[in-house]
Amino acid sequence: MTTAFATALLAGAVTAGVPLLLAGLGEQMSQKSGVLNIGLEGMMLAGAYAAFVAALGTGDPWWGFAAGMVAGMGIAALMALLAVCLGLNQIVIGIALLLGVEGATAILHHLAFATTYPRLPPAPSWALPGLSHLPVVGPALFDRSPVVYAAVALVAVMVWIDRRTGFGLSLRAAGEHPSALDAAGGSVVRTRVAAVLAAGAGAGLGGAFMVIVGAGIFVPFMTNGAGFIAIVLAMLARGRPLMVLCGALLFGACLSATTALQVAGIDAPTDVVQMLPFAAVLLVLAIFGQGGALPAALGEAWTRGNPLGK
Repeated sequence: MTTAFATALLAGAVTAGVPLLLAGLGEQMSQKSGVLNIGLEGMMLAGAYAAFVAALGTGDPWWGFAAGMVAGMGIAALMALLAVCLGLNQIVIGIALLLGVEGATAILHHLAFATTYPRLPPAPSWALPGLSHLPVVGPALFDRSPVVYAAVALVAVMVWIDRRTGFGLSLRAAGEHPSALDAAGGSVVRTRVAAVLAAGAGAGLGGAFMVIVGAGIFVPFMTNGAGFIAIVLAMLARGRPLMVLCGALLFGACLSATTALQVAGIDAPTDVVQMLPFAAVLLVLAIFGQGGALPAALGEAWTRGNPLGK
């Protein structure tokens, strides 16, 4: 446990964990409203590709982040239209959107960048005065992209929305008792559509972060299961945004273990190390998955006259 290893592990955990955090917070909002967003990974991938094209074309990473959010929301709008407004099966629609985005981004990348594979310049960072020079935690936590700080602040915002706002109450009602929300004059459809669009924005921004800050390049299928890990995080957090943050750091550390071990000079089999995040998912599910309370109407289309929308 050298300083170099600890710094690399923590820095890698942040870089790999922020996309999981952003997507997980969005998915948590979607699940609270009663929509199981299986297409989350497709939204991340769409955001990653759009961010790469925009940042490469404009030379400005902020246009890339904006494009990633818009692309994620675009795929989420299709999810909302088909699964929420038209009442089609949420799981089937999510899988279809994921497979469609994977194929579309792979084809577009092949047509535009297959021979050149351009890279983006390093993303700008913001060093916090007095903190960025601390050993280990300074460069890992306090000399990062502003998006990292915004993602952590978003956890507090989500807690405030859930506990202090009428929209947070509507979210819980749409997922637990949609008929009660409808009887009180609220709109189950509008609440769920807003939650799905928020999930798309978070997933798209997470995909953009993977490209602009993490890799500097887009590669087809580069999300590599991150969207599904974010779904698991949202489920295990049981409605608590702070738990999504903790889980994102844990899985981020597993994802970054390969680089940290290389820094430490440990020759570990790459295939074994790459299994760590998925092994961690199984372990966490086995330990904390028992008794996890999910919204009663999760995955069910809303129809007036039925308590759970079935």
